[in-house]
Amino acid sequence: MKAKSFIATLLTATLMASGAFAANLAIVSGDTGNGREFLRKQLDRFEKETGNKVSIVAMPANSSDNFGQYRLWLAAGNTDIDVYRTDVIWAPQLADQFLDLKTAAKDVIDQHIPSIIESQTVDGKLVALPMFTDAPALYYRKDLLEKYKKPVPKTWDEMAATAKEIQDGERAAGNKSIYGYVFQANAYEGLTCNALEWVKSSGGGQIVEPDGTISINNPDAATAIDRAKGWVDTISPKGVLAYTEEEARGIWQTGNSVFMRNWPYAYALGGSNDSAVKGKFDVASLPSGKEGQSSAATLGGWNLAVSKYSKSPEEAIKLVLFLGSAEQQKERAIALASMPTIKALYDDKDIAAAQPLIPNWKPVFENAVPRPSAPTKVKYNEVSNLFWSAVHDTLSGNGTAAENLELLEAKLTELQGGSW
Repeated sequence: MKAKSFIATLLTATLMASGAFAANLAIVSGDTGNGREFLRKQLDRFEKETGNKVSIVAMPANSSDNFGQYRLWLAAGNTDIDVYRTDVIWAPQLADQFLDLKTAAKDVIDQHIPSIIESQTVDGKLVALPMFTDAPALYYRKDLLEKYKKPVPKTWDEMAATAKEIQDGERAAGNKSIYGYVFQANAYEGLTCNALEWVKSSGGGQIVEPDGTISINNPDAATAIDRAKGWVDTISPKGVLAYTEEEARGIWQTGNSVFMRNWPYAYALGGSNDSAVKGKFDVASLPSGKEGQSSAATLGGWNLAVSKYSKSPEEAIKLVLFLGSAEQQKERAIALASMPTIKALYDDKDIAAAQPLIPNWKPVFENAVPRPSAPTKVKYNEVSNLFWSAVHDTLSGNGTAAENLELLEAKLTELQGGSW
């Protein structure tokens, strides 16, 4: 018996050393651009270092669709998914379904931008570890602004006027496909981000204020949304009502737009060899609603959470720590222009040389505005859905902004009930 026990122990040790007992992990990814291809390279390196295997569960880039699917999987106690890639706004809503990473990440937490760690902490629990942060900017064709002797616009009205003048001039010169401005106006979370920027930069508040007050029904907010309605089918294609990030980038990168609102990922892709705008564009802070008003850029970013239903939680946590590490964030910044959450990387010479926009993105982050997920807690997704629906109705010509915001206020008040 002792000999058999010794042989069994030896066999177990051999199997473990050979990786036979390694974990099979799955990570969900709704990447844009070539992000999923890049993630696969990082996962290949993790597999080599640990002996674990990691498969990617591909999802659409539409974050609203992802959130709905996540909730279904987690409510069902799905054990097939170990690591979820989560939007910055989801922590309060999904906290109960994820493991607390605070102890595992205790040695690296202080390396990250404090406000981002704070956004992923719910009731003292670190729900997710930051992977990269995000804030959008105004992409502009510097060659066309120079050609028409126009400055980078500071206000939305100035942007629209410049866009129209250059659009008309270029069409008269033979480019019938060019538009002045492309953005994200489909009825999804991306429209919440865009519209929050219009409203906040016009003095119209943040939909729901940090103290929980519903503020969206006001004249400044209505003016901002009606202004955007005027872009549809003039400086923007009528089809913009169905655009997400990738549709906007598609128009921009083929050289068919003067301006674009998008996230940092589009910068690296716009500079690729097959891009029609390579070397012809730059970025600036988004315009403000009126002279003297601050710009506003919706705070974005993606994080990594471990499902409490994972069959291999320890190995899943190792994967999260690996992908969120300084080394992997640096590589992602250089390859994809993704904004690091680790403070020291903004002074990294390699990153600055490869992606000069990253250290220059600081003014954008200084004007970043959070979506009202903290005050509305588990009801945020419904708040956002109601908001983007009201905005989309306005942009589509179904009622004025004032009418739709009055209805929105009533719906939000009903949703709020006694408290958020």
